[in-house]
Amino acid sequence: MIYKAIKKIIGSEYLHTSAVIMQGPRDLALDTLALKSPQAGDVVVEISHSGISTGTEKLFWTGEMPPFPGMGYPLVPGYEAMGEVVEATVDTNLKVGDHVFVPGANCYEDAFGLFGGAARHIVTSSDRVTKLDHSMGPEGALLALAATARHAMAGLQKEVPDLIIGHGVLGRLLARLTIAAGAPAPIVWEIDSTRQLGGEGYQVISPDHDQRRDYKSIYDASGNGKLLNELVSRIAKGGEIVLAGFYTDPLSFAFPPAFMKEARIRIAAEWQKEDMLATRALIENGALSLAGLITHQMPASQASKAYPQAFDDPACLKMMLNWKDVA
Repeated sequence: MIYKAIKKIIGSEYLHTSAVIMQGPRDLALDTLALKSPQAGDVVVEISHSGISTGTEKLFWTGEMPPFPGMGYPLVPGYEAMGEVVEATVDTNLKVGDHVFVPGANCYEDAFGLFGGAARHIVTSSDRVTKLDHSMGPEGALLALAATARHAMAGLQKEVPDLIIGHGVLGRLLARLTIAAGAPAPIVWEIDSTRQLGGEGYQVISPDHDQRRDYKSIYDASGNGKLLNELVSRIAKGGEIVLAGFYTDPLSFAFPPAFMKEARIRIAAEWQKEDMLATRALIENGALSLAGLITHQMPASQASKAYPQAFDDPACLKMMLNWKDVA
């Protein structure tokens, strides 16, 4: 029965899907792509919602993304997607009807899939998806960002932040995870007045109103590498600066102040599977809330409007595309 339903989408050999296609900087539209046929261990997922990243995806939009393995145009953006399994091949631990998070997919015949999550149907290995509770709404697509925040904080010899730079989605998740860990509430810096609201159990202030210079661990979630010298001046001796954003320009800092502080600088990269599973458990047991992080939604058919707004509107923390009415 499911095979017949999928055959209607596949045609004779390939699965076809509606997808957001970025032909080049600021050149984006919804179109149809052929997908590679599912192999053993793969699942076909019908996407209900996909998020727009205002970090890495914005760099593709503006053309500022530095050379990166697997990148190129045309490409399908998106690494925050959730949906329902509509076909499960052999050798998978998933079944039709399961709700899953998908961190994108490289399954397109005629487009790069460095991210690949902004599509109605996706073919991917079952090992890459994470099963979600059926009750989870569009917030399930935020699992990667939450796991990224957890990855920055969790592990041996890692300190939770007492100062976070930036009150976007990542900054808010870092603050929420800090409180969920039972640590003292962090201070969050935010220069945009529209984003200074929404702190839940922690204080959000302008850096101009903060005179402290004894922070033990500062997490930068802004991606602004020009702040590095300022952050060095704000840590206590032996303090740590965690670079949790994505930085396009070479980073530099004045050595003498960092030398005097014996500053430690750490880079937080992509989440790992254990981060995803641990984050899902925190959400399911109520320790971590994803509420209030999705501020805007648009039908996927309006992707050409949604992407510019996601990147240019400070009030837009997270734009979510709704794929339910797209064939």
